[in-house]
Amino acid sequence: QVQLVESGGGLVQPGGSLRLSCAASGSIFSYHYMGWYRQAPGKERELVAVINSGGSLTYANSVKGRFTISRDNAKNTVDLQMSSLKPEDTAVYYCYSRQGIYDHWGQGTQVTVSS
Repeated sequence: QVQLVESGGGLVQPGGSLRLSCAASGSIFSYHYMGWYRQAPGKERELVAVINSGGSLTYANSVKGRFTISRDNAKNTVDLQMSSLKPEDTAVYYCYSRQGIYDHWGQGTQVTVSS
């Protein structure tokens, strides 16, 4: 089975930075899309950033210029570097992949931005 495991969440002050990492059970080269979604309390799950196998990027408007998605094929990971964090970035962040017609989700990792 496909498994996605997130790590790197935690508590950070406004203006700070965190790096999230998603480890995939298979070669990320085989994934058409990999990336990150988030869900805050009382809100719908929303796209944060996605990268496809060719390197094309999609970012939510709310994170452009602050977040950077990247992949490491050798390590089979997709990372999300988050900078200039705001309280409204507080959410559970989920790793996501699409392989063929199948979607997969990680278990989520909590990011809390608060002073």
